[in-house]
Amino acid sequence: MKIPQAWQFGNGNVQIIPVQCRRPRSRRPHWIIILICLVCVSSIGAYVYPPHRYSACYFFASSICSPLKDLMPPTARVLTDDEFASNVLIKNILAMPSVELKNSKIAFMFLTPGSLPFERLWEKFFLGHEGRFSIYVHASREKPVHASPLFEGRGIQSSKVVWGKISMVDAEKRLLANAIQDPENHHFVLLSDSCVPLHNFDYVYNYLMGTNVSFIDSFWDPGPHGNARYTEHMLPEIEEDDFRKGSQWFSMTRRHALIVLADNLYYTKFKLYCKPGFDGRNCYADEHYLPTLFNMVDPIGMANWSVTHVDWSEGKWHPKAYRAQDVTYELLKNITSIDENYHITSDEKKVATQKPCLWNGMKRPCYLFARKFYPEALGNLIQLFSNYTVI
Repeated sequence: MKIPQAWQFGNGNVQIIPVQCRRPRSRRPHWIIILICLVCVSSIGAYVYPPHRYSACYFFASSICSPLKDLMPPTARVLTDDEFASNVLIKNILAMPSVELKNSKIAFMFLTPGSLPFERLWEKFFLGHEGRFSIYVHASREKPVHASPLFEGRGIQSSKVVWGKISMVDAEKRLLANAIQDPENHHFVLLSDSCVPLHNFDYVYNYLMGTNVSFIDSFWDPGPHGNARYTEHMLPEIEEDDFRKGSQWFSMTRRHALIVLADNLYYTKFKLYCKPGFDGRNCYADEHYLPTLFNMVDPIGMANWSVTHVDWSEGKWHPKAYRAQDVTYELLKNITSIDENYHITSDEKKVATQKPCLWNGMKRPCYLFARKFYPEALGNLIQLFSNYTVI
C-alpha cells in the first residue's frame, strides 16, 4: 500500500514526511456513560442528603443499588443535647463492674392497692433465709393490715396509682429508689398483691443471682395493642422501630435499676405521649416504657421474658384469675414446668412466637412467680406449697 506524503518547508529545505492513515473513531455508548453518571450523582446526593427513613436505593432498581448500598455506611442522626447526655450516662452505668457482695440480697417489691392477701404464703417462702432478701411495699390506696411480721414496717411513701397511666411507672420507680439505697440489694423483683411464688427460696435466689441479665419482657407487636399505640410525638429520640411491648412485672439487675432511676429523657416521652386517649390512641406506659427503654439501650442485657407467669389465653382485657377450686397440684406443676415463652401479635395475622427460656445458655423453666390469684386461694396454696415448690 502506498503511504501518502506531505511537504514541510523549514530552513529552505524540503522534507518528505510520511503521514499515517487513521481509522475513523467508533462511537462510544454515550447513553451508558450518562446513565452511570446519573446513578452515581444521585446516589451520592441521597447519601449526603438522605430522605427520612429511605436510602438512595429507593430511587433505583435493587440490582443497580445493592452493591452501592453495601458499601455505604449508615448515616448517624445528630443527637440532641439531652439525648447525648443521657447516652453518656447510660453507657457509664452499663460499663460499671458488676460487684456481687458476699451478702447480696434480692429486693422483693410489692405494688399493691392495700393489704397483701398472701403474706402468710410469702412468710413461708422467706423464713430461714434472713439476710438474703429485702421487702418493700407500695400501697397506693390504703394502709395495709399485715398478717406476717416480716412485712411490718416495710411500707414506703406511696402515691395514688391509676391503671394504664404513668403513675404506675412512677410507683415502680419509687420502689426502685427505696430499694437501691441498700447497697446489698443486687436484684430487684416487682410483684403484685396477687402474685405467689412457684419455687422455694433457694431456687429463686440461685436463678436470679446466677445470671447477669434482667428478666424484662419485650417483643415487637405491629397490631393495635402494640405499635398502633406509638405516636410520632416521640421522635426523634424514639422511633417506631424501637417501640416494644411487654409485661409490667420485671426482675432486673442493679445496673438496670440505676438506669431506670437516672432516665428522664425517655421517661418524659412516655409521660407526655403514652397515655389513654392521646392522639386517638390508648397507650399504656407500664406496658411499653421499660420494654422500649431496654430494647434501645441494652437489648442483649435482658432475657425478653418475665419470670412472672400470666395467662392471657382467654383473650380478655385482664388475665385469667384463679379461684380456690382452680388451685391444684397439677395446675401449679404445669406452670412451673413451662420452659418456653410465648408471644402473639394483636393484628389480624395473630403471629405466634415461641422461644425457649435460656438461662446462661441452658433451657430452664421460665417462671419463678405467678399471678393472678384470688385471696380465697390462700389456704390451698399454703397446703400445697411444700409439694409444688420442691425441685
